[in-house]
Amino acid sequence: MIVVTGATGNVGRALVERLAAADRPVRALTRDPQRAGLPAGAEVVRFEPDRPAALFAGATKLFLYIQAAGEQTAALLAAARAAGVRHVVLLSSGIIQDGADETHPIHVMHATVERQIRDSGLAWTFLRPNAFAVNALQWAQQIRAGHTVRGVFADGLTAPIHEDDIAAVAERVLLDDGHEGAVHRLTGPEAISNAGQVQAIGRAVGHDLRFVEVPPDQAGPELFPAVPPHMLQALIKAFEATVGVTPEITDTVERITGTPARGFARWAEDHVDDFRH
Repeated sequence: MIVVTGATGNVGRALVERLAAADRPVRALTRDPQRAGLPAGAEVVRFEPDRPAALFAGATKLFLYIQAAGEQTAALLAAARAAGVRHVVLLSSGIIQDGADETHPIHVMHATVERQIRDSGLAWTFLRPNAFAVNALQWAQQIRAGHTVRGVFADGLTAPIHEDDIAAVAERVLLDDGHEGAVHRLTGPEAISNAGQVQAIGRAVGHDLRFVEVPPDQAGPELFPAVPPHMLQALIKAFEATVGVTPEITDTVERITGTPARGFARWAEDHVDDFRH
């Protein structure tokens, strides 16, 4: 049995769908099972982190979304180990790398959980994706309302990864031998600017879209509705660092899954309905 936390998130949902389609026993943890809309082949269980022992009966592997348990992560890991879980796969962050700013709040959050997992006695694998293509959904409301997108750093370059490519790697890491103790850095296959992402979404939805650059000191929560306010300035600083810098591009997705990573244009086509009026 594989337990998946964050089962209604972008990566978690894709992973549950993959495991269920492959007829693998999967227990999907969610805070609202009635509204989860997960595949019939998955066992959908209410996630109650203060009662962790009941979550892991019969399980041997765990996919951990970093925000699932919060301050209760160490207790969750201990309960998983006590119940028979032997391997945890963490959706971490590519921000953790040599030379990184270790005071950045995103770095602190992910490094803390990685350390807790190393200390847990469980075998582990860390997935460290860089930019997520799905972050482009922050522009969805603007695109549905018109043909311009206001944002910071039009020329900022990333190699965004499709959430289902992350799930595909997670699936193989959970099912195949040889990944214990590994750190896998994940990216999409090509660099694209923020303005280029908006243009790609425009082609997918059939509209000419234009990126309008906003000075970073004028960018407020209305441009980043999903970002906690206390992280906004750190995030803008990270975006600034992508201007004029070629992003890291890895072949990890193809190496582990046998299928090349999908580019941003494909992601936009897969999400057309999210951007249409």
